[in-house]
Amino acid sequence: MYFNPDYLWFAIPGLILAGLASMLTKSTFQKYSKVMAGSRLTGAQAARRMLDSQGLTNVNIERVQGFLSDHYDPRQKVLRLSPPVYDSPSLSSIGVACHEAGHALQDEQKYAPLHLRSAMVPAASVGSRFAYIVLIAGFMLQSGSGGGFGSMMVNAGLILFSATVVFSIVTLPVEWDASARAKKQMVTAGIVTSAEQEDAGRVLNAAFLTYLAAAVSSILTLAYFIMRSRR
Repeated sequence: MYFNPDYLWFAIPGLILAGLASMLTKSTFQKYSKVMAGSRLTGAQAARRMLDSQGLTNVNIERVQGFLSDHYDPRQKVLRLSPPVYDSPSLSSIGVACHEAGHALQDEQKYAPLHLRSAMVPAASVGSRFAYIVLIAGFMLQSGSGGGFGSMMVNAGLILFSATVVFSIVTLPVEWDASARAKKQMVTAGIVTSAEQEDAGRVLNAAFLTYLAAAVSSILTLAYFIMRSRR
């Protein structure tokens, strides 16, 4: 009853882009996971060398479960790498590990977008959990007898969802910069050769597309809700 077919015009492009980005990321990672680096450094060893070369001996590296669950925790100063990345000397593993090490460099050098994104995590988390519920409830009330209160709920839902949109946008320069740092330091620290860096960089470029797809999808979804709220 409350489904609007117009939503498909906003949702489908984002879904297609997200699906293509995910497929490209997985296929690129798998391709270069079969190509071993000449240095034979594992992802964990590569990240350690990159961090140490920049004086970040205080950042620990841990193994965590999950596929591509790799991340840097700025609160605990810990780099967490999934088993395929932690243990393998492949160009894919080294690329991902050094990318996460790039976030540690951002943290150390007070890279503003990284700290902005970290500060936005609570608001974005609340928005992702409750925005849809508040919006749907608001639209239902608008179509019934609670028009005024429904409009207030819709506006509240838009604010909540906007937090997730801004978070996805701020994420883009953070991820791009981390990859740029990784590509440079991989060669400078002697982790890979210039030729190998180009292949490892392809993994990072493909992964960046997933963040871009997420941002585009969230922007389109917000545009739909804004359009519907004005009707």
